[in-house]
Amino acid sequence: MRQRREHRARGLRGAWWRRLVLVVLWLVLAPLAGQSTPDEGPSVLEDPYVRAEAKRGLDLLYDMRFDEAAALFDRIDRRFPDHPIGPFLKALNLWWEILLDLSDTSHDDAFYAAMDEVIARSDRLLMRDGTSFDAMFFKGAALGFRGRLRSNRGAWLKAARDGIRAMDYVLGVAEARPENDDYAFGKGIYDYYAAVIPERYPFARPVMVFFPRGDRQRGLQALERTAREGYYIQTEAAYFLLQIYYLFEQDFDKSVYYATWLRERHPGNAFFHAFEGRVYARWGRWLRAREIFSDVLGRYEAGTPGYTAGTADQALYYLARSYMAYGDYRTALTYLMRLEALTARHTDDTYFKVLGRLRQGMCYDALGQRTLAEARYRSVLQMEDQAGAHDRARRYLQVPYGS
Repeated sequence: MRQRREHRARGLRGAWWRRLVLVVLWLVLAPLAGQSTPDEGPSVLEDPYVRAEAKRGLDLLYDMRFDEAAALFDRIDRRFPDHPIGPFLKALNLWWEILLDLSDTSHDDAFYAAMDEVIARSDRLLMRDGTSFDAMFFKGAALGFRGRLRSNRGAWLKAARDGIRAMDYVLGVAEARPENDDYAFGKGIYDYYAAVIPERYPFARPVMVFFPRGDRQRGLQALERTAREGYYIQTEAAYFLLQIYYLFEQDFDKSVYYATWLRERHPGNAFFHAFEGRVYARWGRWLRAREIFSDVLGRYEAGTPGYTAGTADQALYYLARSYMAYGDYRTALTYLMRLEALTARHTDDTYFKVLGRLRQGMCYDALGQRTLAEARYRSVLQMEDQAGAHDRARRYLQVPYGS
């Protein structure tokens, strides 16, 4: 019992620590400025050529047309040599390939190298002009992105260090250019999470006293402003609003609104496609979720760009759950077995690999095949714990699922 309490306490501390780190990491493209006030001079982001080509490249990127986006970003890099914008934009291709399948670490080194180059170029600009707007903007963005990946990889101390360094750039840009709808994004992210995290995770409150106070409603308004009026990062703002309404606000209608917004503007984006399915699954709209994930799986099987094996893992898992919700355990098992075969590519115990095994046991229990169910539960206990799978496996070993 004592070990269980200690394990639960560690889990809670880990949860708030991860969220606290994300307060300073989830700044994406608008890290704003801190110890120095950025200059009021022109930014490369205001250059007509960059505005046209970078926007077109970002739209291609969000539609998973990576090669076409890379060609545009290469042209920008050649036109502005030694400026951090080039390697930063090119690194976004790598970021999205990572995001599509977080279990694949093959792009990590190249991504870190690209963000290191952004930081190095920014530092050279700062040596010439200590208040360079572009240097502060892109250095903060690179630190934020690098920290986000480090947090995904469990490198929490390094992630926190990057996040705190990014915080040095958080407020100044928005204050220097309040008329720019894109720059409202970073402050909106900060305001929202700085207000919500101490409420959700009391362990964080003593630490958060060292940070500026947040404002939940003001944060939402800033993000909604960028989603409506932003030029470069409308999509990022809509994506963060989707995460907020899905994870924190738990608002089904708003989650559907932003999922639909993203799908309509970027119909080829596999990540947004699968996220839309998760929204319906979370609120038990299983027939709609099944329709969406069937489409996701079909696109993966057809070799559609962006629809990776990681996307298929999600689709198979949620399709199985949709059939379990209606008591069709035999059909659910067919999807879970396909998931088992697909996740065999992983050397580690990923979320869908572990949860898929657990649900196999649940299906066998529901079908009256107790021996097979017990074998699955015991195998789950030999795997890494994911989302409380160990507690559930122990419970179902004692009392069969569905009884």
